Amino acid sequence: MRSIIVLGSTGSIGTQTLDVIRASASEFKVIGISAGGSNPSLLAEQALEFNVEYLAIANATAAQDVQLAIYAQAKKAGYSEGNFSLPKMLIGPQAAAELAAISVDVVVNGITGAVGLLPTVAALSAGSVLALANKESLVIGGRAVTKLAKPGQIVPVDSEHSAIAQCLRSGHSGEVKRLVLTASGGPFRSMKREELANVTPEQALNHPTWSMGPVVTINSATMMNKGLEVIEAHLLFDIGFENIDVVVHPQSVVHSMVEFIDGSTIAQASPPDMRLPIALGLAWPNRMAGVATGCDWTQSATWTFEPLDTETFTAVALAKSAGTKAGTAPAVLNGANEVAVAAFLAGELPFLGIVEFVSEVLQKHLETNFVSDQDLTIEEVLKAADWAQHYGRELLDSKN
Repeated sequence: MRSIIVLGSTGSIGTQTLDVIRASASEFKVIGISAGGSNPSLLAEQALEFNVEYLAIANATAAQDVQLAIYAQAKKAGYSEGNFSLPKMLIGPQAAAELAAISVDVVVNGITGAVGLLPTVAALSAGSVLALANKESLVIGGRAVTKLAKPGQIVPVDSEHSAIAQCLRSGHSGEVKRLVLTASGGPFRSMKREELANVTPEQALNHPTWSMGPVVTINSATMMNKGLEVIEAHLLFDIGFENIDVVVHPQSVVHSMVEFIDGSTIAQASPPDMRLPIALGLAWPNRMAGVATGCDWTQSATWTFEPLDTETFTAVALAKSAGTKAGTAPAVLNGANEVAVAAFLAGELPFLGIVEFVSEVLQKHLETNFVSDQDLTIEEVLKAADWAQHYGRELLDSKN
């Protein structure tokens, strides 16, 4: 039985992770879960159902609400008073990292955003396998994170990187010619740049394939999500940026591909369902039976692949540029993007202004306080990410 910690348990990745564990209860034991605390009743329900030993809550003001919700859930479940054990509660901004520092078989990092970095570092330092859905922590941390990982310690949960990891089983690293990441194209796939000038947040949040949080959904609409995934693929698989391509595949059935030097291309295909890469993250290198529905080969289907419109969607090129610079550049790219997405959702930036804003912040960083890979530490990337947030807000204020 594998011991598991789930970070971000009330989010999309977290809830689906617990779904997978629930369906294979004899194979996994959930030791601890973490969340921000905005959904105390769900968090309490999870803690009680999986009888966790540890419960981490980032928002200290939510701790009492969660504790009261646990008592309410226990009463609802028919427990008599004193007939169940409260989990040990870790409270505050460092709670998820404290939880991740407990050595278990697998830590699933499903936290959204830069706050996932320190839990990633903690899990790697503890020696746990890291099932990584928080792409930002690897993008931001770069080589400062990858140097902490033993071979095979990071197992990707993003569908694209999970697909690549599966495809790479078909050959050794010296036989790889290029990686091909697929992109759904988001809600604006067929639109030209001039048509995007008046896009609203509601339109950008209407993803045609995936159900995700608002930040990831907007990143998919701008294609910044794919740019971050390119950086992540470079770091995970040690493939040069010149050998990583993006292709638009609206059906989202082929999740990514690997082309080998002999001309063969191996693709991983499955209907869009995050439970499949999550299950692989939990059980890697093994597969679990019946996790998701496979493709129905008895029905006619058409899969299309289109080149990325780089003139309309400039985020991938910007991300590749930041990734090539390495050091603190990707941390600033990500931090500035978080500010820009929040500003767009608040009506402070137009849709096309998101990537332009990120580029402006990144250029300022490269001119003033850039730190190269040679001097890169976790402290430096955190400082750079914090700088991007503060400078980004100042820049926004000056524009409005």
